[in-house]
Amino acid sequence: MQKIMPDIAHTAEALQEGTLDWVGMSQIELPLMVSSKHCAEQHVSAKAEAFVNLTDPQAKGIHMSRLYLALDELSNQTTLTPQSLCGLLDQFISSHNDLSNQAQVNLKFDYHLRRSSLLSGKTGWKAYPVEINATFKDNAVTLELSVAVTYSSTCPCSAALARQLIQQSFEQRFTESAVDKAQVLDWLGTTQGIVATPHSQRSVAQIKVKLANTSSEFDILGLVDALENELKTPVQAAVKREDEQEFARLNGQNLMFCEDAARKVKHVLNQNTSFADFWLRVNHYESLHAHDAVSIAVKGITNGYRA
Repeated sequence: MQKIMPDIAHTAEALQEGTLDWVGMSQIELPLMVSSKHCAEQHVSAKAEAFVNLTDPQAKGIHMSRLYLALDELSNQTTLTPQSLCGLLDQFISSHNDLSNQAQVNLKFDYHLRRSSLLSGKTGWKAYPVEINATFKDNAVTLELSVAVTYSSTCPCSAALARQLIQQSFEQRFTESAVDKAQVLDWLGTTQGIVATPHSQRSVAQIKVKLANTSSEFDILGLVDALENELKTPVQAAVKREDEQEFARLNGQNLMFCEDAARKVKHVLNQNTSFADFWLRVNHYESLHAHDAVSIAVKGITNGYRA
């Protein structure tokens, strides 16, 4: 005879009555197959958060195992798409009849892309931190895609000061009115010729976009490409000497403060009509200072993201 086990969530009374905005689990480990526009499906190792609200003030709690099993079904039987996320949220709600009318899932993982070198033709892997958030609230689904892109930023002020020192060094070395071209070329190839270099630093642009259409595809590659093409100096994977030299040239021709980088990113996001809203944060991890330089911006729509 099967033993009937107690179900405290159904039978016990709440210690204190009241509704709750979100109840669920975080740091759930699961593999996922991710579908993204213009990319082959990719296996990722994700960390998930799963929540529903609790509308019954007398209910002891929710059924966390039902959220977990729905996520497990997504992991084992379904590819991660906007449509499958909408189905997952529907499962969260339907499995909590009379308890919940809102649901949320958050997924974090690294998305790997093959990236080509600047000149040598070599390729290598780069991992991009991705976060996908899906929420069902007020009878509507909201889908958010977040990505972080790492790039190099060279300080315009430091570049100007370095150029001034190079000019001064040139004046000290070549005092005569007429100079020999070959001598100047040789001198420019020495440490005395380039007496100073501007400081640059690894920088990160964090982007969060709200998709205008939940029936569209995730376009991780398209978002990464748009950002890297606009910033011009994304960090590299496989690098030969000619690639390193080209990277130095790109840094020299794309000097930027964090304000410059933020405006570049804001401009490119404003061009994309598939984004209903966006939020961005540019972080320049200073090599001159012990602190960071930061710029934050939003699209600026009514009831949208706030800076």
